[in-house]
Amino acid sequence: MLELGSYVAPVWIRWWHNLETSIIILAGGRSQRLGRDKVWEKIGGHCLFAKVVASVMTLGSEVIVVTATDDVNLPAVAPRLRIIGDLKLGRGPLCGIYTGLEASNTRYNLVVAADMPFLNQALLHYMIGLAPDVDLVVPKIGDMVEPLHAVYSKSCLEPIGRLLHQGNLSIQKLFPLVNVRYVDADEITRFDRQMLSFFNVNTEEDIRRAQEMLGEDIIDG
Repeated sequence: MLELGSYVAPVWIRWWHNLETSIIILAGGRSQRLGRDKVWEKIGGHCLFAKVVASVMTLGSEVIVVTATDDVNLPAVAPRLRIIGDLKLGRGPLCGIYTGLEASNTRYNLVVAADMPFLNQALLHYMIGLAPDVDLVVPKIGDMVEPLHAVYSKSCLEPIGRLLHQGNLSIQKLFPLVNVRYVDADEITRFDRQMLSFFNVNTEEDIRRAQEMLGEDIIDG
């Protein structure tokens, strides 16, 4: 069993919101570019999966990990951690989001990918605070959106279900169907000046870059 005790998320955030939220971590990727399961890669001496869990677990009332149904490599590593199999294996992150939303016990759900080593708690907290009265809170930088670093309401279930039924697996096709609150670059950089929240690990080069950034101590938050 993975021990989280050696990696402790920052404890300075204590100005908690009153919005009950679930955390959904998408860990069903195939790691094809890396050639091995990237969630166990060590970043700064700590397992990538453990870093992600530790970064988000204090932001919600439950943590749900959505993984491939044939994946037996993700033990329960922390209290309140629920590991569930993707309802439709191999159909991409939109189905993973649907699986997590269907399983969650709260209206609002923070969704992140399991390969993001530099998640910023202050930014995530800010985004959760924007969730009431909208269906989706998602960062947008220019023309680029970050749907795997976003807050989804349960109201997204029905339109996502329709897209999946139609065979449409594009997350961006969801945006016109729901009420979206975009978080722009000016808002993001108030918390994460270098926008490293959206850095994810896919290749050996990504691992090297992440190690270098940690070694140079340039990570915000």
